[in-house]
Amino acid sequence: MNSTLILNACMVNEGEQRTCDVLIKDGQIEAIGSNLQHKTADRVIDASGLHLLPGMIDDQVHFREPGLTHKGDIASESAAAVAGGITSYMEMPNVDPPTLDMDALEKKFARAAQSSVANYAFYLGASNHNIDQIRAVDPTRVCGVKVFMGASTGNLLVDDPKALDLIFRDSPILIATHCEDSRMIAANEERMSSHFGGDIPVEMHPLIRDEEACYASSSLAVALAQKYDSNLHVLHLTTAKELALFSAGDLAHKRITAEACVHHLWFSERDYPEKGNRIKCNPAVKSLRDRDALREAVRNDVIDVIATDHAPHLLSEKNQPYRQAPAGLPLVEHALPMLLELYQQGVFTLEQIVQKACHNPAIRYQVDQRGFIREGYAADLVLVDLNTEQQVEDESVRYKCGWTPFAGERFRARIFHTFVNGVEVFDGSQVITNTDAAGALRFNR
Repeated sequence: MNSTLILNACMVNEGEQRTCDVLIKDGQIEAIGSNLQHKTADRVIDASGLHLLPGMIDDQVHFREPGLTHKGDIASESAAAVAGGITSYMEMPNVDPPTLDMDALEKKFARAAQSSVANYAFYLGASNHNIDQIRAVDPTRVCGVKVFMGASTGNLLVDDPKALDLIFRDSPILIATHCEDSRMIAANEERMSSHFGGDIPVEMHPLIRDEEACYASSSLAVALAQKYDSNLHVLHLTTAKELALFSAGDLAHKRITAEACVHHLWFSERDYPEKGNRIKCNPAVKSLRDRDALREAVRNDVIDVIATDHAPHLLSEKNQPYRQAPAGLPLVEHALPMLLELYQQGVFTLEQIVQKACHNPAIRYQVDQRGFIREGYAADLVLVDLNTEQQVEDESVRYKCGWTPFAGERFRARIFHTFVNGVEVFDGSQVITNTDAAGALRFNR
């Protein structure tokens, strides 16, 4: 189909809600108006009672391809993403082999072109030794440089102060950081091991990867960005203390920005007894006070972006003892429904959700003509019903790993249609696999 006419939708866009019609033609939004019934289209959708949102742009996912595809792959996880209203994603470099050079990036682009249902972009990973690759990156094609500051393994751990200085001084594009101090974490874990022996309970995870370990690293990242006037985006904040490093205000005027992830806005340390390793992630889910501080920071514009950090592992891996269980949660399929549930609970407004999960990622990364419902923009759109419940269970997920940390939850909203470049890729029950619909994101830099 070349054209679709959406009638009578309640559009949530650019800080307001209004009932309108939207005409999609040849992959773009051709017209937005209050009376487009006379327009000719191949398909007409009466969206009365539904809300129309821009597709969510998730700037932080781990789809596990290449090398870790027993956990997930671009095809499976992008299908789950569009079923959850995510139309574009930016994928991380900690795969096997890690994405540390242009050749590895090009191979990822080729894989995604063959199998992704959603639009895609990829980070170049930073190491202690690849500054020349970072300097040579194409700013129009690569979303950012990912720096694991003190909390990763192998070549992706950047722990050389000279290398950090060069990265923050010379990167031609946005620097996205994972901020935890590995030496402090190791010391905390040693103390816990001395106390509990080999059987550390998962409830200790937020005390091992604690507030001080996060703050030490994030404050270093901010200091380096201030020193070199770097374009810095600190990923997945988890503590109230770190929020003091960032400023409220209009995103367009910021060089240093912050992000929260959906699981840190939903879970707290109170959930460890029930969820166990299912919510073990790095940085850790922390206290109720921290969670509530993150929510307030979203509301007052200290936190600029909401993302997922989708990171699937097999349940058999998660069911190991705490120290052996890997960190990470599958999230893309239920991230937007979960945010809409927080709207139902009065935590966020619909306008705030769209701002942080759709508009602001596009602004921060300078994504070309996406993230907004505007004439001439790509038709990446989601129709949601705020009055149709869904029961979330492991058995119904689309992830290759086959489980969700939200199992047992009942969300009061559902995704009814997802469009990627004007093509319907989810019809409310089935993913319509069309890899020709998706494309590589471009950046106006």
